[in-house]
Amino acid sequence: MGILRRKRGDDDVEPRRYRMRAKLVSIGDDFWIEDNEGTRVYRVNGKALRLRDTFVLEDVSGHEVAKIKERKLSVRDKVSIERDGERVATVHKALVGIRDRFAIDVDDGPDLKAHGNIVDHEYEIRRDGDTIAHISKRWFRVRDTYGIEIAPDEDEALLLATVVALEQLTDE
Repeated sequence: MGILRRKRGDDDVEPRRYRMRAKLVSIGDDFWIEDNEGTRVYRVNGKALRLRDTFVLEDVSGHEVAKIKERKLSVRDKVSIERDGERVATVHKALVGIRDRFAIDVDDGPDLKAHGNIVDHEYEIRRDGDTIAHISKRWFRVRDTYGIEIAPDEDEALLLATVVALEQLTDE
């Protein structure tokens, strides 16, 4: 891992790296996102007894950082990402293009695109052509585990919630 390193003056600024399980278990189950040292940093809480699939991204103190909710009653399946009860982004399959291309419509900022082999966890998230997150299974030998590398100065909670949303949309 190390493709998103950015120069800032004379210092290299390292990306933040996380490890996540490749399959969301089921609603009602929880799992942890760990940093590259193996420390638990976020918990994905699968909320049980909901009409639609809902996951809550929580920090280590249990505070909600983002809510990821699937919306199945639209023409295309969509997943919304909320903060403090307000939608901040919507993840959906791109209308035009090849397979494994998703659009992330950010409500108060530039939109993002996820492109690559999303089902096999080998893809990038880009903004205006620049890669801001790289997702890969190649970094780990552990089965059903993949890495998420986020560029410096990016909204890690939004990007981690986006990865959970993409997992939810492609889990069949």
